[in-house]
Order: sequence, then C-alpha cells, then structure tokens
Amino acid sequence: MNKFGNFMIGLGLVVALVVTLGIWVRLPWPAVLGLAVLFALWMALTRLGRQASSVTAVGVSTLRQRLGSSSVIVIGIAGVVGVLVALLAMGEGYSETLRRTGSTDTAIVMRGASASEVMSVLERDNVVVIPQVAGIARDAQGKPIASPEIVVAANLQLKGGTEDDVGSVQLRGIGDEAWTVRPNVKVVAGRKFKPGMHELMVGQGAQREFAGLEVGRQVKLGNQLWTVVGQFASGDALDSELWADANVVADAYRRGGSRNSVTLKLADPNGFDAFKASLEADPRLKVDVDTTLDYFSKQSEGTSKMIQGIGITVGVIMAIGAIFGALNCMFAAVAARAREIATLRAIGFRGTPVVVAIMLETMLLALIGGLLGGALAWLIFNGYTASTLAAGSVGKLSFEFSVTPALLWSGLKWALAIGFIGGLFPAVRAARLPVTTALREL
Repeated sequence: MNKFGNFMIGLGLVVALVVTLGIWVRLPWPAVLGLAVLFALWMALTRLGRQASSVTAVGVSTLRQRLGSSSVIVIGIAGVVGVLVALLAMGEGYSETLRRTGSTDTAIVMRGASASEVMSVLERDNVVVIPQVAGIARDAQGKPIASPEIVVAANLQLKGGTEDDVGSVQLRGIGDEAWTVRPNVKVVAGRKFKPGMHELMVGQGAQREFAGLEVGRQVKLGNQLWTVVGQFASGDALDSELWADANVVADAYRRGGSRNSVTLKLADPNGFDAFKASLEADPRLKVDVDTTLDYFSKQSEGTSKMIQGIGITVGVIMAIGAIFGALNCMFAAVAARAREIATLRAIGFRGTPVVVAIMLETMLLALIGGLLGGALAWLIFNGYTASTLAAGSVGKLSFEFSVTPALLWSGLKWALAIGFIGGLFPAVRAARLPVTTALREL
C-alpha cells in the first residue's frame, strides 16, 4: 500500500509538472510579474509564507559552503540558456533581415505558381503589360514606378579562402526605376553603373563575404569581365547582392527579353487588393503578386522554423542534462541538511515551507544561471555577422544575429523551468522525510 501511495504521489507530481510547464511557457512577462507579486505577498502576510522565508534564508546562507554543487547548477543552466538564445538569435536575425527587405507599399509580380523570384520567368509581353496596370505609382514624368528585374547566380572566391573556395552570389539586373522603388538603398562608395556597360555595384554584405569586390577591381562573371564601380547599402537582404544593368545581364546570361519579376511601387499603400484584382482581371497575364513584405516574410519562414527547431531540440537535450545535475545536487543538499530539516519539522514547521524553501533555493541558482547565460549570449552573439544560402535565392545572404529582449525572456523562462523541475522532487522528498527517521540517522 505504501508503494502504491508513493507511486500515486509521484504520478501526481509528474502530471502537475507537465500542466505547470505548459502554462509557464505561454505566460507573458506581465503575468509572471503578477504571480511574483502575489507570491511575495503570500510570503510576507501568511504564517506559512513567513516560515518559508525563514527556511529559505537559512538555505541561502549555506550556499557558500556548497559552492561547488551550486556552481554546477548555475553553469549547467547558463550553458543551456546561452546556446538556446544564440541559436534562436540566428533565426531571428535571418528573419529580420528578410522582413526589412519588404514593405507594404511595394509589390512584386512573378509568374503564376512560382514559389520564389528565381523560379519565375516573365516573358517580354508580360514585362511590358504589367507596368500599365492601374494602381501603380508614377514619377514626375508620369512613368510608372516599376522595375523589371532579372536574377542569376554567379560564383566568386570567398574572402580569406583559396581559388577553389567559391560561393554563390546573386546578381540582379535592374533599371533606373529600381532606385525609386527602393529609396532605402544608398550609394556609399563610387558611383552607379552606366546603362549598357559591364559595370557592377556591390552590396556591403557581398563585399564583406567575397574577394575582389572593392571599387575599381574587375571580376569575371558569365565569362565576361565586369568592373566594380560602386558600393551600396540597404540594411536588408539586398546588401548581399550585386547589381548591374538588366539588359547587359540578360545578354551575358542569354536571357533575351524575359525577366524574373517586376517590383513596383503602389499608388496607394492601402490599395494592394485593388491592384491585385486588376492584375487577375487582365486575360493577358497569368501572374501572382504579393507585397514585398509578405513575399520576403514567406521566404524566411522555412529556414527560420528549421533553425528554431534545431535550437529547441539542442536546448531540450542540454536542459535534460542540467535537470539531472540540479536533481543530483539538490538531493545531496537535502541529505546533508536532513537533521536541520527534521529539527524544523519537530518545532512546528509544516511541510509546505520546506518545499517552497528548497524550490526557491534551486530557482535562485537557476535565475543566476539564466541571467549569466543570457548576458553571455548577448555579449558574444548580438550583432555577430553570418551568412547562409537564402531561401528563394541563388546567393548567400549576410545577416546579423539578433539577441532580442523576447529571446532573453524566453531563455530566462527556460532557466526557471529547469530550476523548478530540479528542485521539485528533492523538495517533496525533504518534506515527506519522517522526523524520527532523520533524527535517528544523523
């Protein structure tokens, strides 16, 4: 019967733990702050709470005597939080770079059913018709602000590598309208390319990633020599591209009059639905259209989810190790303090204050570990530049890790959850330890 009772208590703890963690991971910080205030009031205003405060104070005062085991908990949890936040920061930085590339007042038109710009081909007739559709903004001369563009892959030597260390970069062929559609793109060195010339402008991200892209240098693309005449900055995914005259790119890569897409500026930022309806109503066109914000957000989803999945998987594996470390240390601490706990029980302290005190002690160590791990992740990885082959692209995308407050908060919640699990079972064991047995054994 005793074994059955112990089994049911253990099962109840596991169920309560799962439910609590399920609620915990969804709690926003205001709710957590509210719970912390309520808990502080309980400890200050109730008899059991004051008992828990007293027991907690005693336990915390002995942490220096248990510095080794306490450090195991702190370092283990700091490692979990640091790795988790760093991996999630990579996904966040990747997504943010692509999201910044788009806006709600510009749209991208591609061939129907094309998953991405590089998979789309618009024939010359479509390229001529699309800018004439109602709903497109016009410049001072009355010309539609629409940029038919071509994207191709080019291979260049990576910086710091040998001649065999090459990477893919996206070469975008554009016209004058591209600068009007994207006012955030600024020339930061040199000049713009001249129409009809084999001249390139390079994004800052591409210049950092590949060798030979300094202004004035020549590079070989499509079996032809191109001169780098300028450098631009956009602060988004376009920073990783090379830009050249669309007609010259089409000739060099034998694309004829076709283009991959048409990027345009809407006459009314709220008029996307009307513009889309106009495109769909034209029998000459079989195209898809999205705002550039939606398009680039969709392109980032798959990779971001994959990175997030990897981060959470690695975090869970490391968290399991940290939990076992915390359990081991706290069980040892409870065993070492068995006489003290038994004495408190003998003079009238209830089991609840003992449970609360041990869990608070563990969660304090977890909090320190979480803060340490988050701080290290922010110091080391925030702003760290990386690159990867971008979804929907044929070239590398340079981006910066972004350690946001939301990610730091998630890491802190993971730390406290590990501390909660690691302290719960030792705390319950301490509260259920028979007083006479504990006093007799020591």
